[in-house]
Amino acid sequence: MALKGLKYMNIRRIRLVLLAAAVVSVMTACGSRGPEGSKDSVVIAIGSEPETLDPTKGWGHGNSPIVQSTLVKYTADLTFENDLATGYELSEDGLTWTFTIRDDARFTDGEKVTAADVAFTLETARDAMGSVDLTYMEHAVARDDTTVVITLSRPASIFLNTLASVGIVPEHAYGKDYGTNPIGSGPYKLVEWKAQEQIVFTANEDYYGGVPAISHVTVVFMSEDAALAAVQAGEVDVAYSSATLGRTEVDGYHVEAFVSADNRGFTLPVLPDEGRTTETGAPVGNNVTCNREIRQAIAYVIDRQQIADVVLNGFGRPAYSENDGMPWNNPDAVIETDVEYAKKLLADAGWADGDGDGTVEKNGLKAEFSCVYPSGDSVRQAVAMAAAEQVKKIGIQIHVEGTSWDEITRRMFSEAVMMGWGSAIPNETYYLYRSGGALLDDFYNPEGYQSDRTDGYLTAAMEALTVEEANENWRKVQWDGTTGTSMRGECPWVWIVNLDHVTYVRDGLSIGEQPVHGHGHGLPLIQNLHEWVWVE
Repeated sequence: MALKGLKYMNIRRIRLVLLAAAVVSVMTACGSRGPEGSKDSVVIAIGSEPETLDPTKGWGHGNSPIVQSTLVKYTADLTFENDLATGYELSEDGLTWTFTIRDDARFTDGEKVTAADVAFTLETARDAMGSVDLTYMEHAVARDDTTVVITLSRPASIFLNTLASVGIVPEHAYGKDYGTNPIGSGPYKLVEWKAQEQIVFTANEDYYGGVPAISHVTVVFMSEDAALAAVQAGEVDVAYSSATLGRTEVDGYHVEAFVSADNRGFTLPVLPDEGRTTETGAPVGNNVTCNREIRQAIAYVIDRQQIADVVLNGFGRPAYSENDGMPWNNPDAVIETDVEYAKKLLADAGWADGDGDGTVEKNGLKAEFSCVYPSGDSVRQAVAMAAAEQVKKIGIQIHVEGTSWDEITRRMFSEAVMMGWGSAIPNETYYLYRSGGALLDDFYNPEGYQSDRTDGYLTAAMEALTVEEANENWRKVQWDGTTGTSMRGECPWVWIVNLDHVTYVRDGLSIGEQPVHGHGHGLPLIQNLHEWVWVE
């Protein structure tokens, strides 16, 4: 074992040296600040490249679109403050929102931002039917240059959350290529986008919120290993990393670990295998995980704190729901690790190790199944394997397998997935558990969970007229005292850990007060980019 470990370390060291050499050449082209560079630029390495910079098609979803302005924006404590808006009024029935907007905002082509642009943006986002859900919006109309009236078909308690993510686009300059050549009124503007390599931004000198201190920003897209190599070579200023790499010390840098809502856990198909397929032909159902006692036993046997401490190097916390720590979380969703209770759940349901091979079975069916994760994701792999090892204690075998996202898309309705979600907005609970979203190709509810009772709470939460009423119903979705989506209830998910977002930052750079990060390989990091500043 020692020789194999030494060989692995040598191979890894060689690989990082090669990666660093490649990174140096890329960074030279990028014009990195470097230790002796200017005090107004940064180079940032993150793991995921956006598909578009068009907010109507998802750019900024769950975060802040730095190229565009939004009507309202999040604060670090998850409340709202005005951005383009100067105020709003809501009708008593919760259906009509009237926003007034500032008159000093301009797009980077010099044209004024008007209420007509706001109305155009919202109606375009609604019609796009992408990751921005505005299906409940009937229409948005500009009353005059600074007033927009938005009419909903039903009350929507999440409407402000949605507006905080939808950047306003210019009606006069919007076209098919907008997503790769955007014009906005936010703190930054696009200079260059080389697909699969980098995006370069520069500060918007006419930004009404004040010109950012960091005027030149290069975002490069790298794997975790490559990003660490870039840090070790001193060629990036900030690098999104991972819990598995975050204990590596690098001179001139420090690690900041940001609390996030980003979680990892097993999705477990709740439907039996009856030969069904999805509309795209993917198989549906699993005869082992469709048994609630199997799902709950897995949930109760896992020692989440141990996985957070050992697998995540302490960069994480146990997870019990999709919204741990949020104001709409139900604390009753928390469960304690209890191996004996997990065994009892199985025994009471008739699962037993009849042939002594260590795997329980029932009616000739062995309690074993596969769990897939995206190859190359070291955190998902490590969490899945650690959890699978713990689950063996109660006679359930989980076969962990790395594969492509295309393959996961085909297999996720019939096999477990080490999935990741997490958002600082309550919308996610709705999408994860609504019956109408089951078995679609959007990753939200591949397990096929459906419940009229849950749908009732979801609808009540969505249509609530007050935050308090909405939160009460969001909590009941998880556990209403009898049942729910939590691991105490129907348990379509086995939540395992919430990740800290581990980030290498060059000494002397302040990246501001980070809002709670949602799921994402680096993009949540730059949502407050306009607050970054070199202090040394």
